[in-house]
Formats: sequence, C-alpha cells, structure tokens
Amino acid sequence: MLLLGGCNETLQKASFDYTGNPIVRDRFTADPAPLVVGDTLYLYVGHDEASGDQMFNITEWLAYSTRDMREWTAHGPVMAPTDFSWAIRDAWASQVHEKNGRYWFYTAVEHDPAQGSRGKAIGVAVADNPLGPFRDAKGSALVRNEDTDGPHHWDDIDPTVWTDPDGQSWLIWGNGNCYIAPLSEDMISFSGPIRTIELPDFEEGPWVFKRGDLYYLIYASRDEAIHPDERISYATAPAIAGPWTWRGEVTGPAANSFTIHPGVAQFKDEWYLFYHIGTLNIGDQAGGLGRRAVAVERLRFDGEGRILPVAQTQAGILRP
Repeated sequence: MLLLGGCNETLQKASFDYTGNPIVRDRFTADPAPLVVGDTLYLYVGHDEASGDQMFNITEWLAYSTRDMREWTAHGPVMAPTDFSWAIRDAWASQVHEKNGRYWFYTAVEHDPAQGSRGKAIGVAVADNPLGPFRDAKGSALVRNEDTDGPHHWDDIDPTVWTDPDGQSWLIWGNGNCYIAPLSEDMISFSGPIRTIELPDFEEGPWVFKRGDLYYLIYASRDEAIHPDERISYATAPAIAGPWTWRGEVTGPAANSFTIHPGVAQFKDEWYLFYHIGTLNIGDQAGGLGRRAVAVERLRFDGEGRILPVAQTQAGILRP
C-alpha cells in the first residue's frame, strides 16, 4: 500500500506492463500530462467515467509513473475538483510543473456559481512531492471566466506552464482563444496582462516545450473543411512571448473521439507525444468521447527542427 493522502484516501499501488496503445486498459483516461523528474516520468490524466450518452464525467485526476516506458505504476487519484473549495465538478485537463523543488498543479474545473463566477476556471494546487498530497495554493481561481473575453463559458481551460532559464514562468491556456500571461514568483498570480496568441485553427489543449533554442506550441486544432474532429498542429517561436509561426499538422484526429489532447516530454534522450483515443472498451462500456484512453508515440524531428508527422498506432512505442 502507498499512503499519499491525495483525495483523503489510501491509494493502491499496482504495476503493469505497456503492451501497446492505449497505455492504461483497466479504466478510461484522458488529457495526458507528462512530467519528468530525474529518472522517472510521471503521467497525470483525467479519469473519464461517462456512461451511456453522457458527454463528460471526469471525476478525479490519476497519476502513473515509469522509469523505462515499459513498466508502469498506477498511483491512484491525486486530487479531485472539490478539493478546490470554490469548485463543484469536472477534472478537466491539467499540467503539473516543477519549480524550486515544489510541484504546481494547474487545472481546469467548473466554478461554483454560489461563489461569484460561472463556467470553467483555472485553479492551482501545490505539493512537495510529484504524487501529492496536492492542496489549493490560492484559495480562489487563478483565472475566472469573467477574466477573459472568450467566445463561451469554457474558454478558460487546458493550462500549460513553462519556466524560462531566467526563472520567469508563463501560463498558456484556452478554448477558442489561446491566452498567455506571465506568472508572478508566487506562481498563483500574474505579473502582467493576459494576451492572445493568434494560431491557425486553434481549438484547445495547448502544450509548450523547448528543443534547443526553439520553442514549440503544440495544440488541438480544428477546421471542419479538413475534418469535423480535432487534430494536432504546432507552431514555433524564438522566445516564449513569440512571434509564433505555424508549422503544420503533427497528427490527424483521434480514433473514435472528437477531442485529442497533446502532452510532450523528453525522457532519457527520446521525445514522446502523449494523446488520447476512444477505442478502449471496458465491460459493457464502449470507448468514445466521454470514455477515452491515453496513448503514446515517439516524436521525431528533421534537421531543421520541424516535427515529423506522427502516425497513431496500436503498437505505439513498441515499434522500432
């Protein structure tokens, strides 16, 4: 047994082998967020529990870890939306970011209307360990629906975080609009205005990473003239503040899922693209939009730093 305190319960630690995609096969998982700490890759996911025709019912965030991308350990839930006293539901996409020895958990939840805001909001929790226990670091939302001029009440979702070598951290997020703002040193407030990044076909799910001197912003894109479902596209820039140049599509739509959500990590000299699909069936529950499953492929680059197209496969990283 592993005592972590996340979600106020004792978590069962269980190991399993990666046998191809999807990674996890005993429950539905979505919105993968990898984090590398030393010789370990941690993977945070939302726990999809929609039933029947229900669109979404994402009840908690789960954590997994691996040291070799082959053997994985399930650590159970590390937090639930209601661990934020001002939130009422929806464990939407998140990212855990390490800074100064602490682990900052940025995520999207549904704000409690009785506490002054309606719609999706971004909260931040913190822990001294990658597996928690995570606690609300601010006591209120970092971003509320009213703080941005978005097209709908769920435009403030899918946070990604980046810290530059000079110590300045940035938050990027959004649905419909892609927002960026500098974080203060306390990591729970902004030190500058919220701005918008213009990206072709931007839908949601931004993720920032850096390779060499080049910054990458990979995201879920959508153009109904190309396909009714989301794809993954990317842009590059010489600095986190831009200017961002669109570079093209990384991979097409996820199988049997309207959404797709990228998460990228470099781990032991290899680059990996995590995403989700809707092909896993568990018992009488068929995979789909509200019952997704996290998958992984290798991410490769050409000599100029462009991302090579990624084929979504069942074998995944078992392929050479």
